[in-house]
Amino acid sequence: MKILFNFQDIYSSYSTDVYRFALWLSGDRDEAEDITSKTFVRALIRKSAIRTETLKAYLFTIARHVYLERLRKEKNQAPLMYDHPDPAPEPDQIVEFRSQLRRIQQILRLFPETDRTAFILRVHLELPYAEIARILELSLSAVKVKVHRIRKKLIADCLDKEVF
Repeated sequence: MKILFNFQDIYSSYSTDVYRFALWLSGDRDEAEDITSKTFVRALIRKSAIRTETLKAYLFTIARHVYLERLRKEKNQAPLMYDHPDPAPEPDQIVEFRSQLRRIQQILRLFPETDRTAFILRVHLELPYAEIARILELSLSAVKVKVHRIRKKLIADCLDKEVF
């Protein structure tokens, strides 16, 4: 014997309970509404016999399955992040960097060529002191002194100008 149900009556009777159940599962009102609507669509479409003791339990079973399907789909997805800042410097930072670079170049011009060369080889090209000494045909200690003098002058200038 097949019992026919009026879908409108079923929806009116159970939609609030299914919605509450879906809200407890998902914790989100919009998602609970989606789960509720999909539950009733599936219940309407399915022609199979109800395998639970009550119609309410049957609807809860469908709602749970809809929720679990959504979880499985979301498991393989990562949310889009909108807070990735542009790594490029801002225009005002570029102007400031260029200004600082010009000032450093002015200070470097105050030193003899060998001192500038030692500093550039050490700081910019990151060569070891021993290698710089061989290139400039100077002693290791002389190279260290030359690099130290320029660093000291640059730091003093930056502190005076409050560049950093």
